[in-house]
Amino acid sequence: MGTVIAVAMGSCWELEQEVLSGITQEQLEANITPELIEVLKQGAYSAVVGNWGGHGGLYSINEVSTDELVIPQKGADWDDGGVWLRNHRHTWNTIDGPYNGAWTYSFGIVAQANLLMQQFPEIDELVAELKVLRALSYLWLIDNFGNVPIVRETDTTPNPPNNTRLEVFQFIESSILENAAMLTRDNTRTNLNFWTAHMILAKLYLNAEVYTGTERWADAEAALDVIINEGPYGLAPNFFANFATNNQNSPENMYTLPYDANNAGGFNIHHMTLHYGSQQTFELQAQPWNGYAALEDFYNSFSDDDIRKSSLREGPQFASDGVTPIIDDAVEPNDPDGPPLNFTPNINMLAPNAFRQAGTRINKFEIQLGAAPDLNNDFPIYRYADVLLMKAEAMWRQNKSGALEYVNQVRARANVPPLTTLTPEALLAERGRELFAEGHRRSDLIRFGRYNAPWWEKPASPTTRNLFPIPNNQLLSNPNLTQNPGY
Repeated sequence: MGTVIAVAMGSCWELEQEVLSGITQEQLEANITPELIEVLKQGAYSAVVGNWGGHGGLYSINEVSTDELVIPQKGADWDDGGVWLRNHRHTWNTIDGPYNGAWTYSFGIVAQANLLMQQFPEIDELVAELKVLRALSYLWLIDNFGNVPIVRETDTTPNPPNNTRLEVFQFIESSILENAAMLTRDNTRTNLNFWTAHMILAKLYLNAEVYTGTERWADAEAALDVIINEGPYGLAPNFFANFATNNQNSPENMYTLPYDANNAGGFNIHHMTLHYGSQQTFELQAQPWNGYAALEDFYNSFSDDDIRKSSLREGPQFASDGVTPIIDDAVEPNDPDGPPLNFTPNINMLAPNAFRQAGTRINKFEIQLGAAPDLNNDFPIYRYADVLLMKAEAMWRQNKSGALEYVNQVRARANVPPLTTLTPEALLAERGRELFAEGHRRSDLIRFGRYNAPWWEKPASPTTRNLFPIPNNQLLSNPNLTQNPGY
């Protein structure tokens, strides 16, 4: 067999880069080793890393359409043809680019997984893991778009029609149930394993009533129990250790995207949220974009003693010396804070003239001094804290006692008093505080029946907005697709 040259992985568990030269398909299949399987599947995992942590795709539409985050329009800044205003107000249309970006990102993962399965159908361990990874992408697709085409590795139809949401649900479920046992039980944070397969299944079952009309709370709890009772995870003593630059050894992070400023770029949340002047705070290599900010009501949902409140950056801002105030020379004349940069919880308006300094900013992920436009932090898709909160919810929805224990484990780590009773409002709020800016809020709001409620600068929206539209680009390229209701 030819030489396999491995590039050493850095501190962020960057994706392995492998060179396979002069090797035929037959030679590969005759010399399969665990190391080679690891190399082969990275093509599919690279597609997941993709644009998840960047602006304009799946992450963005799931966060900006909620009561957590907003991108105010500041004159010409962040006008973007009104895309993000419509996303916030639930008035988006079928030609808005971010929905096509989310679609192509998700189906890009499907395509990469299918391609590898077509090339190496005899490697059972590889095929099993790729089917579970494909199921994760379909979980995002069923959640965002509902009725989407199921494309298997054996399919050759160039323009597949939509499958029903129930059919997609059953496809995800069977993909995991039939393959999870073949996945490793090692704590492989940047690849899926037996435990994260059960997390995908638990997410599917927790939202089953939304997806199919039939609740599956008990099944969600059973999948979570496998993780809790048998898995290698626990809460990190320090909440913010999960989001540090070197977070690869967090005992809590279950499945992470291994971003690396040099070898796996695409995670630039500091640029997405921070003010232009914040470049001085962190000595950034490039100027931030002054976009994403938290809604005031969401900021106020944290008590002052909740350490998670520091997930939002608020107040006067200083240069990296911690003493020199940052001055915004282009501040609006009517901003009462004047030129010294000050992130205020209140946002004066959504559009067209939001103040440049208005809104607290995403502060959850550590930003190293001198950071590049791409961060080194691994992005946690799934964390053990979410397992505990999901377990509490599944028990609460079945009227079981003991749900409070799991919520209060999470609250204790946050330095806030234990709850004595659980209500839907309390459970949803706790999920918001714990999982802020991690991409879960839209799905949670829909499950709790709050996504269509009015909030700041957003009127009540119809339930048809619980699904994004099938993008117009996709309808034009595939005449067999059918648009979702309401569009």
